[in-house]
Amino acid sequence: MKEIGEGRRNTQSYQCLTVSMACLSLSQLQKFQEDGFLVLEGFLSADECAAIQQRIGEIVAEMDVPPHCRIEFSTQEEEQLQAQGSTDYFLSSGDKIRFFFEKGVFDKKGNFLVPPEKSINKIGHALHAHDPVFRSVTHSPKMQALARSLGLQMPVVLQSMYIFKQPHFGGEVSPHQDASFLYTEPLGRVLGMWIAVEDATLGNGCLWFIPGSHTSGVSRRMIRAPAGSVPCTSFLGSEPIRDNRLFVPTPVRREGGCAVQMVFSGSCPLQGPWS
Repeated sequence: MKEIGEGRRNTQSYQCLTVSMACLSLSQLQKFQEDGFLVLEGFLSADECAAIQQRIGEIVAEMDVPPHCRIEFSTQEEEQLQAQGSTDYFLSSGDKIRFFFEKGVFDKKGNFLVPPEKSINKIGHALHAHDPVFRSVTHSPKMQALARSLGLQMPVVLQSMYIFKQPHFGGEVSPHQDASFLYTEPLGRVLGMWIAVEDATLGNGCLWFIPGSHTSGVSRRMIRAPAGSVPCTSFLGSEPIRDNRLFVPTPVRREGGCAVQMVFSGSCPLQGPWS
């Protein structure tokens, strides 16, 4: 997932095949504004997706994470605060390429119980800054064109992640708002782009959204605690109980399909292959 923020208007994006194709129609813009998300098929070519997968395989093969830095990533509130919310390895990863792991893949000493390449939950949060393949995709002319067509005037990339969604491992990703972790005042200055490099289907866990929920505000925020506090983060507010019948799925094909979302937009149980 790439998060693009800007100093003066709207939200984030990833892009299509040419600059002209990256320009959205009026009907697409209207749907995005009404629903808070938009699916763009064929955003990247099959070759671009293959290049991303090949490069991430090389990065994983070179992975060397000391046992004391092996953090199990979770989206459950208490686990978030005790794991990534209390470790410098996670909290200082905004300008680095770091590895975060699935639950249950380490023994008590931090040794791998499964092959290391099968243990990773995600890599983040600055692939766009330090890796040439991800930098090329993130800063491509078509990406810039899409960002501008969505109203961004001075876009800045805040973070990037490669999310694996390993089979047989990991915990549930509960419904959430990305703005709980990427909060701006006023709201609506950050935009998330999710690109499928594998088919994201109803069967393997595509993204789900509540259309229009981006207009209802932010119910929960993660904040940094004062220096020296344990844990290092806390939450203000809480996630409401949501009616599952309101969610709609957004299956995306591997060939560079893209789901663009407003980060202050509503609830999204993130369960797809890569984000």
